[in-house]
Amino acid sequence: MANVIVVDTGVVNIKNILRGLVQVGCNPQCSEDPDQIALAEKLVLPGVGAFGAAMAVLRSKSLDDAIRYAMVRGSQILGICLGMQLLMETSEENGTHVGLGLIPGRVIPIPSGKNAAGQTIRKVPHIGWNALDKAEDRLSWSGSVLQGLPVGVYCYFAHSFMVEVEKRNTILAETDYLGLPIASAITNENISGVQFHPERSGKDGLAILKNFSET
Repeated sequence: MANVIVVDTGVVNIKNILRGLVQVGCNPQCSEDPDQIALAEKLVLPGVGAFGAAMAVLRSKSLDDAIRYAMVRGSQILGICLGMQLLMETSEENGTHVGLGLIPGRVIPIPSGKNAAGQTIRKVPHIGWNALDKAEDRLSWSGSVLQGLPVGVYCYFAHSFMVEVEKRNTILAETDYLGLPIASAITNENISGVQFHPERSGKDGLAILKNFSET
């Protein structure tokens, strides 16, 4: 059974993530202990709320350095929603903030988009169920947290910001949000991130958590 540590950032969805991990056969622990996090076999970084505030919490408890150390050790890391955004180098949410820097890229606002008449055509935040499509240059999801899922599978999103990665080959899946391609899943060696909430995405979301626990 995988040793899965869920980083305790004080966010409200941790219990749902823990419950999902239990459902797929894990015995997860929630921790804010830097030593335990640094030595974990697998880490889940959840998140709901503002980027700057979340990074401030991580820094105040020395969890940012613990997560970076775990990455260097080869721990499998999964960022969920804001947790995925925290993997980036910087964020433009309410100013400029420095992230964990585990995947090259930045976090930017989702553009609302307007038509010629000035009417909003894309609501922000992006909330609801949307499909995951393979990134253009990715042949398959084999070996990733999306392994075994069909292209076009629907997952649940709730976010106002999106990641803009530096290298296209780090994008696993994209989601079309009314004409705007959003990186909905990313990967870089032992690090994965999903912009949606697998713990709220039914059996397909649980399959993602199971894939993570078994990789």
